[in-house]
Amino acid sequence: MADAYLARRERLREHCSALGADASLVTRAANVRYLTGCSPCGATLLLTRERALLALPEDLPPDDTGEHLLDPEVARLPVAAGEDSALVAAEAAGRLRVADLAVEEHDLTVTRHRAVAGLAEGIRLTDLGEAVERLRVVKDEHEIADLRIAAEIADQALGELLESILVGRTERHLAMELERRMIDHGADRAAFPVSVGTGSHSGQEAHQPTDRRVEEGDFLTVVLGAQYRGYGVSTARTFVIGAAPAPWQVELHRLVFRAQRAAREALGPGVAQHAPDQAAREILQAAGHQDTSVHPLGHGIGLEIREAPRLGPADMGKLDNRVPVTVGPGVHIPGKGGVRIEDTLVVRPLEEGGPELLTITTKELLAL
Repeated sequence: MADAYLARRERLREHCSALGADASLVTRAANVRYLTGCSPCGATLLLTRERALLALPEDLPPDDTGEHLLDPEVARLPVAAGEDSALVAAEAAGRLRVADLAVEEHDLTVTRHRAVAGLAEGIRLTDLGEAVERLRVVKDEHEIADLRIAAEIADQALGELLESILVGRTERHLAMELERRMIDHGADRAAFPVSVGTGSHSGQEAHQPTDRRVEEGDFLTVVLGAQYRGYGVSTARTFVIGAAPAPWQVELHRLVFRAQRAAREALGPGVAQHAPDQAAREILQAAGHQDTSVHPLGHGIGLEIREAPRLGPADMGKLDNRVPVTVGPGVHIPGKGGVRIEDTLVVRPLEEGGPELLTITTKELLAL
């Protein structure tokens, strides 16, 4: 992995040189981790042409593995308790006689930016922009391997839940149990708060679990994701509780399944980012669901649960190889319920088998 981190930093150095900057100050937690291997902890990376210095809080508690993994080529700058690591790194830039420093203006508050400028006296500040985020879009095989493990953990936790008794339990209880099961199976944590929606809550976007209890005949929608070594996935499945599903439930589930499959099959290197959304949306709208969500069908995923690229109807860029994305259409009928089906996949060319499906829990309409 040390070679991978070094290669990432070299690409950032090349970008800085093109900007006319001889150093960069990286403060966004996910970007620091991407470049150094250091877990998010308030650290700041100062990357010059010759060295990499990580301003790291001295009072740092151990991470979930019991230690903070760090690329050995990265030197540490101690940060005393209560100090801002960005300011410590800015002072170091001054000592190293940096002339032009690129900073992540989109991450720094106005107050922090002013403080950095004050300490970096005589240094010209320029905007690094989202250069590191753009480097993060295409994943290497180390990152994809971590995503596979995160997907396996989420699938395992969901599979165990489906084998338990669900009737009478609350949405909140089921969500908490899923988070615990993912951690038990080796996840750092849940990649985001687990959502469980039952009955009229099923199929909703971003539903927050309530104390509503699972009842016979309910749709049950579960949206979850595990984080492993910082990399997260997202998956959603909808099932029916108790006896055989009602005809309307079978029809709605079949419709969303078809839409999700069409979106998955539309993925590929060089494909327009809006193509998967369009493929799914056309199927849903043809069935009369004109009020289909205006939110994008999916998005990139990795060290952050929402990354570039976005897969929305207005997104005009093109997909690259080895980009992990989510694909998750859904339909919610107010007062009745709905269906949501989501997977995390890696964009691959057809000669490599097409999109690589990471989340493999069955999408069939099971009666639990």
